[in-house]
Amino acid sequence: MATKTTAKKSSAKKAPTKKVYTCKTCGKTTTEKKHLCNPGKVPELYTCEFCGITATNPAHICMPKLSKAKFYCDTCGRVSVTKLLLCKPKVIK
Repeated sequence: MATKTTAKKSSAKKAPTKKVYTCKTCGKTTTEKKHLCNPGKVPELYTCEFCGITATNPAHICMPKLSKAKFYCDTCGRVSVTKLLLCKPKVIK
C-alpha cells in the first residue's frame, strides 16, 4: 500500500486557527467577540521554523533562513537554497 506524502508549501507554520479578537479601547484579548467593548480582529500569526519568531507575514525572512540561501534569480531577485526553484539561478558570492 502506498503512502501519501505532502510537500511543504511554506517555511512558516500556521498558528492555531481559532479567531482571537482584541479590544481597540482597552487592549483586552479574547476568542469571543461579544465580550469586548470595541472588538477588532487580531491578524493571523505564523511561527518561523528557523528562528522561532512569531510574525503576521508568512513570508518572514530571518537571518538563519537567509544564510542558507545559496542562489538568487537573475530576473526577479528571489533567493533559494536550491537553483531548481529559480528561473535564472546565479550563485550568491
